[in-house]
Amino acid sequence: MKLRHIGLASLATALVAAIVLFCVDSRRASAADPTAAASNSSKGDTLRAVTMYGATSYFQYHDQPMGLDYEMLARYASAQGLAIDLKVAADVPSMLCMLREGKVDMIAYGVPKIAEYTPGVRFCGKSEVNHQVLVQPKSAAVRSVPDLIGKTVYVEKDSKYQYRMANLADELGGGIGIEAVVSDTIESVDLVRMVSDGSLPMTVADSDMADICADLYGSIDVSVAVSTDQESSWVVADDDRRLGDSIDAWAKTDEAAADYDRLRSKYYRHAARSAMVAQPTAAAHALAAVGSVRYEEIFRRYASRIGWDWRQLAAIAYTESRFDPTAVSWAGATGLMQLMPSTARQYAVTDMTDPEQSVLGASLALADIDKSLCKYVSDPTERRKFVIAAYNSGLGHILDAIALARRYGRNPGLWYGGVREMALLKTTPQYYNDPVVKHGYFRGQETVGFVDKVLGAYEQYLRTVPECEPQNK
Repeated sequence: MKLRHIGLASLATALVAAIVLFCVDSRRASAADPTAAASNSSKGDTLRAVTMYGATSYFQYHDQPMGLDYEMLARYASAQGLAIDLKVAADVPSMLCMLREGKVDMIAYGVPKIAEYTPGVRFCGKSEVNHQVLVQPKSAAVRSVPDLIGKTVYVEKDSKYQYRMANLADELGGGIGIEAVVSDTIESVDLVRMVSDGSLPMTVADSDMADICADLYGSIDVSVAVSTDQESSWVVADDDRRLGDSIDAWAKTDEAAADYDRLRSKYYRHAARSAMVAQPTAAAHALAAVGSVRYEEIFRRYASRIGWDWRQLAAIAYTESRFDPTAVSWAGATGLMQLMPSTARQYAVTDMTDPEQSVLGASLALADIDKSLCKYVSDPTERRKFVIAAYNSGLGHILDAIALARRYGRNPGLWYGGVREMALLKTTPQYYNDPVVKHGYFRGQETVGFVDKVLGAYEQYLRTVPECEPQNK
């Protein structure tokens, strides 16, 4: 990790304003031509929306769309009997351009209600109020903003937190040390976790995520606000009264409010937990796997059908569920092999908690993934690592990582030292918005850790569990 000291905020606000003015002028020019003017309400039975990738807003997991904004959009569209045509943009100004030019009907993302973003739009739906807070150990001495003088705060490079701290330092007449964290695999929630475990003295985060991290980690204080409240919500064009009124009315229903609270907790808590130091480590995980094999007869039966060592299937099951057929993940993956509901349906698994059905479905999925990866990774032994990774994340993210490896001069047929490193980079906009990437944001740390743990457990089984001697089921 590289750290460097920074100075004042850049002229990012001026750039945003220029983009906004360009989009407004483009929309006015289009409206001046009567033949080009079109209603900005949903076209027929399809709602055209745009959003952004992110750890809580929208992402793909096991090749399934997920995220707070995505799921709320899907619920609104379902309530109105509409299909969704969803596009993804790289930033808020780009989304606003698409809306003002009539390319989409709405922005399904929390757009900040600031002056630069308001021309030509209407804010609607659930309004979220947030502010930035200082994240520090509970024993730290900072109890108000002036106490920051003489202290050093660590923030993501070129983030809104960096700009805010630079402005705050100016307001106080200097004296706040600001270290910009330069890393392609670190997000703001990772910095919060690093404060929690003592790796950093303090950072800045949004109050909503900081509150959840404080609840989960227990060792941090997030009581000092370093900015005023910032309101954000979905957006439609200011002349699309029907769509804006419809979204407002739906958002006020008891069902929508309950869904929002439940989904917000689900995704924010998952993001916070994902940043926690992985426990156990791959090495400790492998040692714990010794002597733990269950359901050996089932693993033998289905591993032989796809040409795998049964102990590899056992290593996946141990890593996924600790051989617990009733285990259920945050995303709904269930059973011994943690099948997603869509995977279970694809392979005719009717009871995901049944160990035999679970292993059958997993073996079929692994075989199909292997076939899909044959043209990308020719060596069967090396390809097995890619298959295990895709089983955890979904094939799409691994294909993206292969494409990134090819684009940036890494070996696309090698996991360690090649594609593994590219998978880790998909947490940052530079990489998940790259034109070769088709599946967006991806927290690669989870999948990289999964592969390490599966391979480690398998090595332990090779040393301690005979391949041919039958074990107790």
